[in-house]
Amino acid sequence: MDFYLTALLQGLCFSALALGIFISMKIFNIPDITTDGSYTLGGVVTAVMITHHQPAYIILPAVIVAGGLAGALTGIIHTKLKINALLAGILVMTAMYSVNLSIMGTSNLPLNSLPSLFSLLQISADANHNAFFIVATFVLVIVVLISYLLKTDFGIAMRATGNSESMIRALGVNTDRMKITGLALANALTAVSGYLISQYQGFTDISMGIGIVIIGLGSVIIAETLINWFKITSVWLSLGLVLTGAIIFQLVLALTLDVGVDANLLKLVTAAFVLIIVSLPRLKFGRTR
Repeated sequence: MDFYLTALLQGLCFSALALGIFISMKIFNIPDITTDGSYTLGGVVTAVMITHHQPAYIILPAVIVAGGLAGALTGIIHTKLKINALLAGILVMTAMYSVNLSIMGTSNLPLNSLPSLFSLLQISADANHNAFFIVATFVLVIVVLISYLLKTDFGIAMRATGNSESMIRALGVNTDRMKITGLALANALTAVSGYLISQYQGFTDISMGIGIVIIGLGSVIIAETLINWFKITSVWLSLGLVLTGAIIFQLVLALTLDVGVDANLLKLVTAAFVLIIVSLPRLKFGRTR
């Protein structure tokens, strides 16, 4: 049971990442590969500040600002230098590896013996249960805030930029600024996932972000499938399903390991699972025609 609880906790930690991918890919239609670098950046900033005994109320804002700057840089390269969004993300992600390594000063930083978000409150004597209550509350607050933002005039303008850029530009909205802000927000959320995961697993590694975009993408695809099945139009429910998608993704991987699949094949299983999720709606559509 603890095995699946751990998967549930990881799903909750990755939900901010999934929300970030949802904003960049589903709202702005931008395939943002900056995710790999900003996720690691969140973990790196967290680890360095914890080892320097900085208080929690300073660490989280620093993580959000750092991730936001990484995303904004991608947005600026894409909108101001007119470079393809995918290439802009790859350039920033590549540069972030050196930046993260320079900040951390080493390839790995252990955090096990240091105070963390999960040691601030003792809601339950069981460490996993305590972590669940803390992360669940943390993620719920994020979902509520993002849902509220997307329903404001600014959020509606962001969504309209992705749906019809020429139309919203004709209404006087600066679409370049919207894209930069949107990518900054998406990568700030991604960095928050790095912040949560590094504290939950008790260390930060320079390679922790490699391929992490597939987890966020898989979570969003699961959510999108559920949204289409149930014909959901509510922003609140859509973001709730993104959170659900992140949890389902991790539970499926946990089930894969539980049934005896070699851990060395986990990345292969992950890729296959995402492929199946992407293919099923299209195969179904093909049969109905």
